[in-house]
Amino acid sequence: MLRLLIIDDHAIVREGYRRLLERRQDLRIVAEAGTAEEGYEQFKTHEPEVTLLDLSLGTGSGLRLLAQILRHNPEAAVLVFSMHAEPLYAVQALKAGARGYVTKGSAPQVLVDAVYQVARGQRALSPDLAGEVAGMLLDGEGEHAGLTPREFDILRLLMQGLDVDAIGQALHISPKTVRNGHYQLKAKLGARSDIELTRKALQLKLLDRGDPSAG
Repeated sequence: MLRLLIIDDHAIVREGYRRLLERRQDLRIVAEAGTAEEGYEQFKTHEPEVTLLDLSLGTGSGLRLLAQILRHNPEAAVLVFSMHAEPLYAVQALKAGARGYVTKGSAPQVLVDAVYQVARGQRALSPDLAGEVAGMLLDGEGEHAGLTPREFDILRLLMQGLDVDAIGQALHISPKTVRNGHYQLKAKLGARSDIELTRKALQLKLLDRGDPSAG
């Protein structure tokens, strides 16, 4: 029996996961969470074999939660299940320690198969991203290559229109750290202004379409 934890800020989505996964007799959802803070507490309480993690958790960061989980248990099997179909999101999640990344547009069986793969210690990627992600991971020259997960989060939230204070609250860092990250982003991406930084984000497909909170 594989014990699973679902962390997603949409209750209806969590219910859909539960119904899909618990059709299998050897999969059981032991806990759910709608926020990063609750997700971390549920992880420590239940120590699931696999954690399904959304990247955008309202005012929280899935990448930050991923780092917390791995500090608590470096062997944790975390599968990111996200609305974001841009390869860079998957690359950042894998760099941060996720074992897999599946887009929410994937067929249901893709998610089920990925759960078993990450539980076995294997990497799992949805077919719509696998080729591009592999190429980006091998490309040490790409502009994206030097971004840390924190810098990626700061850039993503800047592109959602959040100010320095709001980003600091979301990522649990000081406004000064956000400003330093903002400066580093422009330096690493070769952007001399925020307008150029936005253009770079467009090129990297980091500007959300539709609901910016969908993760």
